[in-house]
Amino acid sequence: MPARENYHRMTDSSDDTLGGRLSAARDASGLSLADVANRIGVKRESLLAWEADRAEPRPSSLIDLAGILGVSPMWLMTGVGSGPIQESGDLPLEALKLDLQRLTEAHLETGRLIEKIARQIETYEEKDERRRKSGDLDGPVMGRA
Repeated sequence: MPARENYHRMTDSSDDTLGGRLSAARDASGLSLADVANRIGVKRESLLAWEADRAEPRPSSLIDLAGILGVSPMWLMTGVGSGPIQESGDLPLEALKLDLQRLTEAHLETGRLIEKIARQIETYEEKDERRRKSGDLDGPVMGRA
């Protein structure tokens, strides 16, 4: 029989409300407000209001949130049940996938910016070369007759 890994349940005084538990679970998952809001189809401001206990999600959204954050709906509502797990510093698989997606997008954007700057440099070099060939190195000369 394989050895069981030890996991520690995260507990905190902020877990006393639905918003506090929601925020703690999102933090433990490594997901941003925007990530979670996009995945359940609500505005970022709505999720922020839920985390601040200024509003409450619909039951269907609560179930979706629980699934995304890896906690039980009962824990989100009451604090009793399966809450977020902190696995010896390891990020949950979903958070790692999102980080990989962000890095991939940043890598692609960096490549696009590199190509854009390279084209701009080529354009400036071509203009400079044409100006040199035409003998106009100093620009217009004042006072010539």
